[in-house]
Amino acid sequence: MKFGAHMSTSGGVWKALERGIGICCDIVQIFVKNNMQWFGKPLQSADLAQYADQFAQNKLACVFGHTGYLINLAAQPSSNRDKSLKSLIQEIGLATDLGLPFLVMHPGAHLGAGEQAGVGRVAEGLDEVFRATKDSPVRIALENTAGQGTCLGHRISELAAIHQKVSKPQRLGICLDTAHFFAAGYDLRTSAGWDAAIMEVENMIGLKEILAFHLNDSKTDLGSRVDRHEHIGKGKIGREAFRHIVNDARFLDLPGCLETPKSDDLHEDVENLAVLRSLVAPAQKKSLR
Repeated sequence: MKFGAHMSTSGGVWKALERGIGICCDIVQIFVKNNMQWFGKPLQSADLAQYADQFAQNKLACVFGHTGYLINLAAQPSSNRDKSLKSLIQEIGLATDLGLPFLVMHPGAHLGAGEQAGVGRVAEGLDEVFRATKDSPVRIALENTAGQGTCLGHRISELAAIHQKVSKPQRLGICLDTAHFFAAGYDLRTSAGWDAAIMEVENMIGLKEILAFHLNDSKTDLGSRVDRHEHIGKGKIGREAFRHIVNDARFLDLPGCLETPKSDDLHEDVENLAVLRSLVAPAQKKSLR
């Protein structure tokens, strides 16, 4: 995998690349606007120019985005659903301006309406968003979830159902989060458990639809349905589990992104990246050069 971390855009979107490059990231994930606000300001031409210059000067394998946390396409008709649709349309526009290939997005929460109804609303919402952004190449990578509360996506079958219902499945992909997998009940601690989880994805959606991984340990136990990220090797998944994950040859060229707690100096990211790279087998390291 190509390793990196989510980076802050504080001070300018191009600053995220600078921060990632400064700690030897191969890839970087960003928010294209404030993740806790519905809408953001358009990117200024100077910001876009600095971002493009930073990207061109350095050797990041990939930069991709994550949508804001307020967006919930599974919600019933309401002002919040309307704002979710408009917010996602704006985010795709911002991602298009930056040249990002995809945005990772949580499927949303059905809020008591039931999984089937929630899945249907997500697909309907994506159809509306894709119509409004038909000229954009940006894809949405639906992320598997821990299944906390009424959140959809803790079972791969729910993500598959959304893929099957949308009119433009070519605009969709998936992002697989290790902590969410574990909290949802997928035991990744053995290579057999990892293979079983990935086989489910392959059979229901297809491996080619996997666009990225979030590499996070879990503070909570297997099947807890509680989403709490921990540093690599310091949680319930454990360091050794990440050995077979990062050495899976099927995903050699895909982004593996940290979303673990961090300080302003990013020393935790540095430590986590070092752990992940230490687990890569020599044969894999040669092929990554």
